[in-house]
Amino acid sequence: MKILGIETSCDETAAAVVEDGIKVHSNVIASSMDLHTKTGGVVPEVAAREHLKQINPVIDEALEKAGVGWGDIDAIAVTHAPGLIASLLVGVNTAQALSYLYQKPLIPTHHIAGHIYANFLERSEPIQFPILVLTVSGGHNELVRLKGHHEFESIGETLDDAAGEAFDKVARMLGLGYPGGPIISKRAAAGNPAAFNFPRVHLDKNNRYNFSFSGLKSAVLRQVENLTKEGATLRRAQDHSRLLSETDINNLAASFQAAVIDVLSDKLVAAAEAFDVKEVHLAGGVSANQSLRQAVTEKLNDRLPLCMPQKLIYCTDNAAMIAGAAYFCIKNTGSL
Repeated sequence: MKILGIETSCDETAAAVVEDGIKVHSNVIASSMDLHTKTGGVVPEVAAREHLKQINPVIDEALEKAGVGWGDIDAIAVTHAPGLIASLLVGVNTAQALSYLYQKPLIPTHHIAGHIYANFLERSEPIQFPILVLTVSGGHNELVRLKGHHEFESIGETLDDAAGEAFDKVARMLGLGYPGGPIISKRAAAGNPAAFNFPRVHLDKNNRYNFSFSGLKSAVLRQVENLTKEGATLRRAQDHSRLLSETDINNLAASFQAAVIDVLSDKLVAAAEAFDVKEVHLAGGVSANQSLRQAVTEKLNDRLPLCMPQKLIYCTDNAAMIAGAAYFCIKNTGSL
């Protein structure tokens, strides 16, 4: 079964053709990242306008690269939530029109389910249920136990800032630009992760698998103020990053990243030990972070298999993961 996937939840306009939830025939992504870099974050109206410009060419390119026509497509999958409303509407309205025009079944697909099923793409060996997934990106942070295809059990979630959002905000404090994840990771490699003792928030026993990074973000801001010795506000730290030395920026980035990774990896491994799972998965944009991958690998210590997306492009928002998730939804229900 070949499914055309469409993803427009944030600033990537994406389309892909995936067969049987695993074989990726095409995966086309047009990003408006350069526009949002100028404003230090995603502006919803700008993102939606770019989706309108890109959506039809991206779909045409996905079909062309896959070497298929509409007669070869069995269904259309589209991200319906969560995400920026205006951006989601572009994808959903386009998918609805194409579904009606070509008489193809339409499968609304949850964005987080897409990230979870990104780990199934191009994987030859079978995945053993139940699995525990840490899906972590700019707008979400969740621990999910997957008992079978599309049988989700939420174990924990973010109570405030998601990890990716915290990366973006700290990068802004340090005057490093947008998006924050790759920049922080690069600067952290040149810094000392023990330079600053930032808090690791593990919460009480009723929230042991939930996440909170707002306190960590505030701790970084206080340290920035101390280092500049001028009581710099968040805006001042952003606009006058020259007040911080390169060494300070690298050490702040390294110490911040270490705190985030400690919390993410500790909670993931603790949940894996507490729940009956056969595999542990990383998914979402932050799963591309090599330090996070290394920390989880070391803490699991071969007790459970660790699975991650086969390609880094499957960590970030893409349409192949949406098509893949839709296929396994069909497989689970037995019908379109």
